Amino acid sequence: MDLRLQGKRAFISGSGQGIGFAVATALAAEGAEVVLNGRDAGRLDGAVQRLRGECPGATVSGLAADFADAEAVARLIDDLGDVDILVNNVGLFGLAEFATIDDEEWSRYLEVNLMSGVRLSRALLDGMLRRGWGRIVFISSESGVNVPGDMVHYGVTKAAVLALANGLAKLTRGTAVTVNTVLGGPTYSEGVAASVEAIAQASGTSESEMREAIIGQNRTTLLERFIDPGEIANLVTYLASPVASATNGAALRADGGVLTGIL
Repeated sequence: MDLRLQGKRAFISGSGQGIGFAVATALAAEGAEVVLNGRDAGRLDGAVQRLRGECPGATVSGLAADFADAEAVARLIDDLGDVDILVNNVGLFGLAEFATIDDEEWSRYLEVNLMSGVRLSRALLDGMLRRGWGRIVFISSESGVNVPGDMVHYGVTKAAVLALANGLAKLTRGTAVTVNTVLGGPTYSEGVAASVEAIAQASGTSESEMREAIIGQNRTTLLERFIDPGEIANLVTYLASPVASATNGAALRADGGVLTGIL
């Protein structure tokens, strides 16, 4: 299927690695110009060079900013210019006992996981509406629907992302701009892989055995394995394309069957 993304310009927050980089790669492979983002300028430049190598001929650039810093985000927006496709991907995650999560940590999660999408969408949605076409895709999580007890702060912010996208979609009525959300499931990104490897080393087992043991604890996954970041990116790329014109205001699952509801 030709996704007709040639000539489109995309910005993907938090795209130096993991799901964000996979999304950028998929968009670039379809002919879109992509702007990567990460906190560290040196690592971001490495990601830009890597993507250029994987997608020869693609137009790739990068803008560094820490989405926990509102002033840094404002500078990024000033430098970014117009985009046709915004993928709100950047996010924090981690296990923590609810009673130990202080106000500062709650604020940090809200700044990165929720306010990043608020600020970028506020800056870019009007331009999409004015030009007559655009796509905003939020990367949420099945944890925003089934909030885990050991990641309450993460789940709450991902639930808020669902609400934000739902409200923004209503502002696009009668236009060719859409706002949708992708609900990811357990994904084997670089961050998850590093955590699994550390646990495996500490327990004296192999990374592959530990990976299988961890995913085996999840009794609802129909895949019975971790999701590859590229599998999330496939759905995001479709939603970012003109061929997804009838999908708006939706929360679509790429969770491997973890959520057990009918819808």
